[in-house]
Amino acid sequence: MINKGFSYIGIFFLFTLSLLPFQILYIIADLLYYPLYYIFGYRKDVVRENLINSFPEKTIREVIDIEKKYYKYLTTLIIEVIKMSTVSEKEISKRVNFKNLELLKAYLDRGESILGSSGHYGNWEWGMIVFGLKIKQPKYVIYKPLRNILFDNWFRDIRSKLGNTLIAMRQTLRVISSTKNETNIFLFASDQTPLKEESHYWINFLNQPTAVLMGLEKIAIQTKRPVFYFKTRIIKRGYYEVDCVPLCLNPERSVAHEITDLNFKFLEDMIIKEPEYWLWSHRRWKHKPVSV
Repeated sequence: MINKGFSYIGIFFLFTLSLLPFQILYIIADLLYYPLYYIFGYRKDVVRENLINSFPEKTIREVIDIEKKYYKYLTTLIIEVIKMSTVSEKEISKRVNFKNLELLKAYLDRGESILGSSGHYGNWEWGMIVFGLKIKQPKYVIYKPLRNILFDNWFRDIRSKLGNTLIAMRQTLRVISSTKNETNIFLFASDQTPLKEESHYWINFLNQPTAVLMGLEKIAIQTKRPVFYFKTRIIKRGYYEVDCVPLCLNPERSVAHEITDLNFKFLEDMIIKEPEYWLWSHRRWKHKPVSV
């Protein structure tokens, strides 16, 4: 009961905070950076280790520079996610621009269902909800539920308020099967870490052996759905561009692991170019292959 009460208080606080204008929220983000990085050091050991292992060619000074930029963006991301609670459709639509969206729409308008993929890069949350406004057909977003049920319900309502339907990862196949007669798009964040017992395929990603999920590729091949990758570019603070890039338009003709490998190659290219915008505080490499 006490934890439930704290959850309600936390949700009320976040909602109240979201009512502030962007100018004030970004000032709060700037101030939040200092305690988050210098005092609490939120997952700094994880971030540092991930960066060192991902960029072995960089000096420790260069790694720390990326690290600081990451935490500065992380506080921006936190504030922008909080703002989702009350931001208007008009306001958020002008902050996320989609490029080559007509390529994706052409399939849906012909009655062909497709798959979309992205990673935890830039503000993927904003990209997802603005995409919900741009596409008229049903949109199903695959997500990993939070452990706190109250926060999960609150966050799910925010993510789905502009047209998306959120589907827990474990329900993906069931929903795909039940909606096979409608024209839709399923959206995946493919850089999630699989469970240890489900780590069957490994790639070299950011100079490290990395276990990856194969669900996107398997579904694409089984359903013959074209796959698009959403490549995100940060234009300036609070403004993003999402490029809808064809990843594999004929998955039934692909060779084994081709879709998965290309999916992570797109993500890796973005990270190498501007590394501070990926979610480095995620424990991405907690599993190791047996041979290592």
